[in-house]
Amino acid sequence: MTKGLAVHIGLNRVDPAHYGGWSGALTACEADAQDMAALARAEGYETEVFLTANATRAAVLGSLERAATALTSGDILLLTYSGHGGQLPDVNGDEADLQDETWCLYDGELVDDELGLAWAGFAAGVRILVLSDSCHSGSVTRLAYDELARTGTARRPVSRSVDESDLVYRAMPDEVALRTYRQNRDVYRRIAEALPATLPPITCAVRLISGCQDNQLSQDGTFNGLFTGTLLRVWKDGAFRGDYYRFHRDIVRRMPPTQSPNHFVTGVPNEAFDKQRPFTI
Repeated sequence: MTKGLAVHIGLNRVDPAHYGGWSGALTACEADAQDMAALARAEGYETEVFLTANATRAAVLGSLERAATALTSGDILLLTYSGHGGQLPDVNGDEADLQDETWCLYDGELVDDELGLAWAGFAAGVRILVLSDSCHSGSVTRLAYDELARTGTARRPVSRSVDESDLVYRAMPDEVALRTYRQNRDVYRRIAEALPATLPPITCAVRLISGCQDNQLSQDGTFNGLFTGTLLRVWKDGAFRGDYYRFHRDIVRRMPPTQSPNHFVTGVPNEAFDKQRPFTI
């Protein structure tokens, strides 16, 4: 019998001690994590939830390591993240735009390369579904940008400046990103230097549906983030029927043109996974 494990991360703030005095206050990220956990439990997943101060680098990476040990071919991991997206200088030279995408966890940023390395620890035939409701999340699973660049469809980032003063975005401001990096330069350098220049082979199938493209921002909200709230409306408490491609299309159709969720699959192709109803164990 196949097994489904789910890890849900939601941060309404981060630790100012690490982020140069910035707390990154948001409203709906914990609600996103809790609502996605409820969806997962309804579909039969064993769930683990990390909210704000509990969503540390060690906690999240440890959870992924445990999942990699527990899951075998045919099983599925659902990983959802709601919080700030950030960017760090690309130290190992594997990013065309010279920046790594990150998730802003409570005590430090989790780099996209670290997620890519985590996938290499999963057994062949495991399915991984990542939902990232954060800014710059189009290729946060790391391998997506490489493939887009190879096919000539990658876009360079555009300006982050926005005029809609009444909207809140899940993006670390540029000045905070700079201050955080300079304050913790040695920490992030050690993380980067510990990663291999070339990732080990990925033998599982990894599917990312993100809140936006790398060059876009994801909106926070009152009850849910815009992406997560739209996803839940499309899901209709399980009434949705269709595969992942239709699921993504239906979400995109309900989103503004300034925030276009990405859908990307990497690792070993899995046609059965492609054709499944979302969240199928």
